[in-house]
Amino acid sequence: MTALATGRTKTASEAPPRSARRRGRSRAGRTLHGSRLTYLLLTVAVLVSAFPLYWTLVAASRSNAELAKAPPALVPGPNLFPNVRAALEEADIGRALLNSIVVSGAITVGTVLCSTLAGFAFAKLRFRGRGALLALTVGTMMIPPQLGVIPLFMLIAKLQWVDQLQAVVLPGLVSGFGVFFMRQFLVRALPDELIEAARVDGASHARIFRSVVVPIARPAMAVLGLLTFMTAWNDFFWPIVALSSQEPTVQVALRQLGGGYVHDQSVIMAGTLLGTLPVLLVFGLLGRQIVGGIMQGAVKG
Repeated sequence: MTALATGRTKTASEAPPRSARRRGRSRAGRTLHGSRLTYLLLTVAVLVSAFPLYWTLVAASRSNAELAKAPPALVPGPNLFPNVRAALEEADIGRALLNSIVVSGAITVGTVLCSTLAGFAFAKLRFRGRGALLALTVGTMMIPPQLGVIPLFMLIAKLQWVDQLQAVVLPGLVSGFGVFFMRQFLVRALPDELIEAARVDGASHARIFRSVVVPIARPAMAVLGLLTFMTAWNDFFWPIVALSSQEPTVQVALRQLGGGYVHDQSVIMAGTLLGTLPVLLVFGLLGRQIVGGIMQGAVKG
């Protein structure tokens, strides 16, 4: 009885007092506020990051003569819509935007889906040769894409896909970076207990992927989707090889703007502004998922 009483006394003495527990709860629920220097640095970073986009708007709304003045104008002018109209007339920007949306959207959906499936297999499934296949997948990231242009063009020419959008879509449906990225995320974010519980309930691999993996991997899928969309949207080298001027993407069509002895920078900037708007729209749609994934990782850490 004395030993039990002594043990209870030690346990009670080791427990933190109620006041300390209340202070801990109040600190846990308190919102952290940055200093003025922090907000100043964040404001400067936002202004520096947004200035190129703002300058594109200013240049697209001015004339070429106004842009050549020193110092140049720093506020938007009245020529935005005439310059946009001139860009649409000089190059088929409308068709190029549609082609880029189709190509980038298809590449993004295919890359996110295939990378998530492969990442789940490499992270949580046990099969023979898993390590060698993962090393081979990561090794493809070390090969410069320029080395595969000639055999890839010979392949699409044999398939009669030259000047067709599938010649740009299919080579980009899977990326080694996407597989490795999703594998690294699922290794830490997906507990093995959830998979075992789903298997006990009789769920198949497809049901586990749809009901367990996808909800957990959604933030990483949003990040990978944004990166893939931007990469496919900004790609210039392979589309100019595989497509003609009748079926261009945005980056290929922008090359046709501002022709002549003196390049019309205002028209070029107007076309560039049109080509930037879909990327901003995609970021606005996926931004909440990206921020949510970052905050979720911060809380878990």
